[in-house]
Amino acid sequence: MLLVVKIGSNLIQIAEGDIDLSFLSKLASHVKVLKQEGHRVLLVSSGAVLCGVKKLGLKERPKDISLKQAIAGVGQAYLMHLYDMVFSNYGLTVGQALLTADIFRDKEKFQNAKNALESMLSLNIVPVINENDTVAISELLFGDNDFLAVYTAYMMGANLMVFFSTAGGLLDEEGKIVKEVEDVDKVMNLVKGVNSSFGTGGMLSKLTVARIAVRLGIPMVITGKEDSLLEILKGTTRGTYFKPTPKPLKEGKKALAMLEEAKGALYVDEGAYRAIRQGKSLLPAGIFKVEGVFQRGDVVVIYNQRGFLVGKGRTNLSSEEIEKVMGKRGEEVKKKLRINFEEVIHADKLAVF
Repeated sequence: MLLVVKIGSNLIQIAEGDIDLSFLSKLASHVKVLKQEGHRVLLVSSGAVLCGVKKLGLKERPKDISLKQAIAGVGQAYLMHLYDMVFSNYGLTVGQALLTADIFRDKEKFQNAKNALESMLSLNIVPVINENDTVAISELLFGDNDFLAVYTAYMMGANLMVFFSTAGGLLDEEGKIVKEVEDVDKVMNLVKGVNSSFGTGGMLSKLTVARIAVRLGIPMVITGKEDSLLEILKGTTRGTYFKPTPKPLKEGKKALAMLEEAKGALYVDEGAYRAIRQGKSLLPAGIFKVEGVFQRGDVVVIYNQRGFLVGKGRTNLSSEEIEKVMGKRGEEVKKKLRINFEEVIHADKLAVF
């Protein structure tokens, strides 16, 4: 089994602000056992900025982009030092892999990155993956390492994703952990937003990633640092388990969803969202907002009425054309645009999460 484990920034420290060496040690001991059992493990670890702040003795995370990049350069070295120091105690060798968004937009770079990670694994190295904060200015693709984790899982063909989070799992209205989720849509109302001082994600980010992962056919767990990787692989978790869909996206749609750069966004009403979830094409009648400037054949992301990411597709119409006919139906669309079709995105070119 190939396992992608994502470590949030705030997991690396304890409440008093010191580095949580006991958690890293526990993680290393479990990774060692898993590797002895024949499993392969990749870590996606946040924490470069947090470690930089600590190393430089600063009181808070900087807001200025260039300053944050400089601090991340210091912090990434310190972060890898921590992993190397702790994992070496268990006879494990770690290797750094810094990725940027363009790797997932260029087939050659994508294959090179995949080959490098595969080579690390073949050499019995535990890859520690992070976004290259020192050169990455925009967080539009990843938003945070939650998204980097699912992109990595797709690239490497992972069998399971485990997210260690301060939340410990998805909480219901009574503050109790939801043990299992079959339909992410039904739990989106439980999102409480971002509550991390060093991370940039939150439960919305993780649920969005879960929505993507399960459609890729990858099960996912969100849990706390008190949980055990060994128990999770046995099917037991103290956190929340997200079941993969019984009908994952086909390979062509997976590539569309994960590798094609989006040039804009469409917002659809609940009727249109229900329709595309049932495998139907997206029609102008269900679109109420267009963002960005794009042409026919470009890829766009799709958001539902609540603003949640729900899909991605290749559009038959430009942004200008869609704005002219959104909310309209049938012959009115064809007549206004002088075309013989109505679909904005055909079902065959639509990946719904």
